[in-house]
Amino acid sequence: MTKHTHEGDVAFIQALAELLNANDLTELAVKREYGEDDSLEVRVVKQATVVQAAPIAVAAAPVAAQAVAAAPAAPAAPEDPAQHPGAVTSPMVGTAYLAPEPGAAPFVAVGATVTEGQTVLIVEAMKTMNHIPAPRAGTVKRILVSDGTPVEFGAPLMIIE
Repeated sequence: MTKHTHEGDVAFIQALAELLNANDLTELAVKREYGEDDSLEVRVVKQATVVQAAPIAVAAAPVAAQAVAAAPAAPAAPEDPAQHPGAVTSPMVGTAYLAPEPGAAPFVAVGATVTEGQTVLIVEAMKTMNHIPAPRAGTVKRILVSDGTPVEFGAPLMIIE
């Protein structure tokens, strides 16, 4: 049995990255079988940059919201969202989902009133959907992640005041 070459794998991974960008995907996983004991598993993930836009600008004029998202983040907010007293942080490494299933309405939106223990989002880890409850009652002030975004342990997900 002949093992495959490493240069072919590099070209294959580069092609996957280009496919990811060309089709506006955030994640792509592929398993390539070369033989009985020879395979390659690749997972390419694009990190999303979250820019918080004012809800009024989004509702009033979608074009204005796109211009805000394209502009660089304003240096006026040097505070770390993880240090905010109302921060909901990720209890694990995984993928954050804002809705119970694709196409469904999100659990919460900016401005929504939540009760303590209410599910505000899901973090998927190892194919297990972990419901993340609101640690307190209050109003959702900011959502800091996009749907399907990879998150780290302790990463701020949203602010509830």
